Amino acid sequence: MHNWNEQDLFLWLKENIYKDLVMSKNQMSRWDCYSPQFKHRIELKCRTKHFNEMLLEKKKYDSMLQECEKHLDIPIYVNSTPRGIYFWNLLKVEPEWETNSKNPASTHFSLRYKISKEVSYLRIEPHNILREL
Repeated sequence: MHNWNEQDLFLWLKENIYKDLVMSKNQMSRWDCYSPQFKHRIELKCRTKHFNEMLLEKKKYDSMLQECEKHLDIPIYVNSTPRGIYFWNLLKVEPEWETNSKNPASTHFSLRYKISKEVSYLRIEPHNILREL
């Protein structure tokens, strides 16, 4: 799980959890993959460091809930870190939102400047663990 990217995480999920998992057709969509069997619309994040709480952006959360409501899907958020793989059913979390300016504009495309974002931190609990080292 060290240096994993979203493709690695996708392949692990497909092999171990969702045999029917398919990637989003649109690379710019607000979700990364989908399980028709479970009706899970899934957002993937790969972290290079382990934290006891995983950051969730409000814009991502809102768009996932909106998209899932349209299709009667369940929004799932999956994070990998060097220590494990963790997941949250976003219908079952109660995020506490805060605005901070310590996060990069994007983790991709070399946009490393800082901007203010509304975020919440999802605590890792035993029921959120898919795999741990």
